Amino acid sequence: MTDRRLLPANDRVAASHLRGEIDAPAYSDGEPARIAIPVADLWRQPGGRRDRQLLLGEAVTVYERHAGHGFVQAAKDGYVGYVAEAALGPPGPEPTHWVAVPGAQAYPEPDIKVPQAADLTFGARVAVVSHQPKFFETADGLYIPKPHLWPIDKRFADPVTAAQLFFGAPYLWGGNTPRGIDCSGLVQAAMLAAGRACPADSDQQEALGAPLPEDAPLQRGDLLFWRGHVAWAVDEQVLLHANAHHMAVAYEPAEPAIRRIDAQGDGPVTGRRRLERAGER
Repeated sequence: MTDRRLLPANDRVAASHLRGEIDAPAYSDGEPARIAIPVADLWRQPGGRRDRQLLLGEAVTVYERHAGHGFVQAAKDGYVGYVAEAALGPPGPEPTHWVAVPGAQAYPEPDIKVPQAADLTFGARVAVVSHQPKFFETADGLYIPKPHLWPIDKRFADPVTAAQLFFGAPYLWGGNTPRGIDCSGLVQAAMLAAGRACPADSDQQEALGAPLPEDAPLQRGDLLFWRGHVAWAVDEQVLLHANAHHMAVAYEPAEPAIRRIDAQGDGPVTGRRRLERAGER
């Protein structure tokens, strides 16, 4: 494997399972950890360009801690990069619930009138340890309103419905949250919310589903790909995508969008994919 996004190796250390494939000064079995802050940037190099973001409660393997950063691989998609070491927490307990709304406030006590302790985002994972009348208490001693959390095994039946919760979210390169998200982040967030595995970047996502002929009418849940871009089909005529033209997650008529993207220099559609629907798997 040569894709650096999925290769747990840097100039100092490589994952032990790469021994014999990659020469490295040291090898590491890695240690399990979880993201301990609401949102952590995943950098290509420490303090450099953001590739993706990781959310509270997401599992990672830490292969190295060096100069205030952790070199990690995300469990959800295998993506490799650096996070601030302060963003890393212990691996347990296992999350029992997840934030299934665009945002949720966590409070230090079961009272919405006290100052919130944390601002959580769609997809964040928490371990619930007790039930209050209107709140769930987490293992971290925080209280989250019950309507904002779903059990970890409850998922959206339709990924496009999950994607539509992000309408109007600002565009952010490498973003994965309603506070800021890019095209592939929107696809991944929606797919994970529907309980489906999904890689992080659009070129990787172009392998999802089955090829769709160019003349086939679009259906809800189809994906359209360009060079470096991806969009959801909401129906036969409308797309939903995070894009730098609107600088937001926006609805756009499909044919005008295809013409606009081509005219702005990003080329024609490179692929159309149809995902398996619920019950077809």
